[in-house]
Amino acid sequence: MEHYDLLLARVGELLEAGRREARQKINAALVETYWHIGRHIVEFEQQGEHTAQYGKQLLDLLSKDLKQRYGKGFSRSNIYQMRQLYLCYPKIQTLSGKLGWSVYCELLCVSEPLARSFYEKQCLVENWSVRELKRQINSGLFERLAISTDKKGVLALSNDGHQPTAPADLVKDPYVFEFLNLPERKQYSEKQLENQLVDKLAQFLLELGKGFAFIAQQYRVTLNNTHYYVDLLFYHRILKCFVLIDLKLGKVSHQDIGQMNLYLNYFKKEENTEGDHEPIGIVLVADKDEILVEYATGSISNQIFVSRYKTHLPDRKELARELALLLKEGD
Repeated sequence: MEHYDLLLARVGELLEAGRREARQKINAALVETYWHIGRHIVEFEQQGEHTAQYGKQLLDLLSKDLKQRYGKGFSRSNIYQMRQLYLCYPKIQTLSGKLGWSVYCELLCVSEPLARSFYEKQCLVENWSVRELKRQINSGLFERLAISTDKKGVLALSNDGHQPTAPADLVKDPYVFEFLNLPERKQYSEKQLENQLVDKLAQFLLELGKGFAFIAQQYRVTLNNTHYYVDLLFYHRILKCFVLIDLKLGKVSHQDIGQMNLYLNYFKKEENTEGDHEPIGIVLVADKDEILVEYATGSISNQIFVSRYKTHLPDRKELARELALLLKEGD
């Protein structure tokens, strides 16, 4: 019976793997088919005066006739997306066989090629669902990461995705916690904010980025019988280090930075074990004074970062303007 159970388990694994592979092949074939449909539409439109009689009604007409012949799946918007797929990916070799049509439909909504390339890479690296992809696009993830780097870094981000290799790569500014559904002007305490983030840990980890593993809330640090508490403690699996996060409702103060420095010194001596790199501290604040941060961290050797957080989605147009200015520098 024991051998039979092993056989049954193995057969089950093979079936699941086979189904996954079949779904992936079907998705890849569907995307490729839609790309070819898009190419034929564009080539037809480029015939000039021979197609003038169809004009703007071409997609409506195609939708009507294709639905009659082949059933659902050929709405005007879907056919428009097929056309866009060809225009955005004129070389079929640039399409990934691992991403489904629904993912590409979301990617096609991103008009900026650099941003679209970034989100495509992240979908492949982090296996985002369509829902997760929508959330990251709506929160302006690419723009938030891009404006905190240089022009060369923006291009690397677009080509390679976001792969943290240094402490600074972990940090965003701002972080966006719109998933907490907190009214913008509501009064809440640091403890309430902290509890909300822990209650919605999956979304919080997605916002933090790849590699974070949650360890504890209110992690106790004891010095000479005096207790201090790190609001949120994580371990980063890629950089192999502790990441300490403190939440502050108002503007950052030099005392907040000094307190984080104390925590990091403690972790280096008391918590790090062989193989751990130096810990990283992130002070999350509602607002920050850049000059104060510069002077308060100037002589500190520890890795301390101060970032803002928002409880609502950022202004995408403003982020786009900041990114455009960054890309224009040096032209």
